[in-house]
Amino acid sequence: MSLSRPSIFAALLIVGLLPRHAAAWGDEGHKVIALIAREYLDPAARASVSAMLDADPDGLTAHDIASEATWADKYRDADRDGTRQHYEQTRQWHFVDIELDSPDLDQACFGHPRLPSEVPASSGLLDTCIVDKIAQFADELGNWETASNERLFALKFLLHLIGDVHQPLHAADDHDAGGNRKHVVVAGDTTGNLHHFWDVEFVERLGRDPAETASRLISGISDEQRQAWSQGTAADWAMESFALARDHAYGMLPPASADGV
Repeated sequence: MSLSRPSIFAALLIVGLLPRHAAAWGDEGHKVIALIAREYLDPAARASVSAMLDADPDGLTAHDIASEATWADKYRDADRDGTRQHYEQTRQWHFVDIELDSPDLDQACFGHPRLPSEVPASSGLLDTCIVDKIAQFADELGNWETASNERLFALKFLLHLIGDVHQPLHAADDHDAGGNRKHVVVAGDTTGNLHHFWDVEFVERLGRDPAETASRLISGISDEQRQAWSQGTAADWAMESFALARDHAYGMLPPASADGV
């Protein structure tokens, strides 16, 4: 059974289906994305994805599609308190810091450095943004000449990164590490950083069970919406997310108080 680049992309692009003001992804959000993606894969592609994930020897996550969609974060953080090899190598692959005051995707992507032809995407350059990593892993996944272990890496990274690029604060920056250094108060009493609320808190308001949330969202998707939301490139998605961050995640914040909150 084949797994084509268009088929997996069309399914994963459903990240745009979730309510735009709550499009943020911790583990629960990534699981919801993956479960909706699975619904829209054609049967052959779905079987191929399942077979690839079933054969995954990595023990960082379970091998269902929802759990594997969280793998890239686990892989990044697995040696964060030790050698930090995975952390230092992959941490910048999860976002693109497009500055609010001078939006320049090319600059935010370090000038789009080319991946040497002999280097697999999973061992690629540290200074690479999420837009370019999605393109690199998509090329590998769609190429049957790619080694099987590298195609599995590509699939697992794509399951995660296409979710990340649709998180507005993974595509915008106000000189605050994508909202990580901006402290906010939500519902009058809960204090935390802006990025965390968009990653976790707002998603949990959709529901605590990823399968139930995915099913409910799928039931509200029309064929016209699915087709419209299944278009574009990683650069397009990053700029859409940037606009949402500019207009909503940052743009709707009240003025800071005297203590910076």
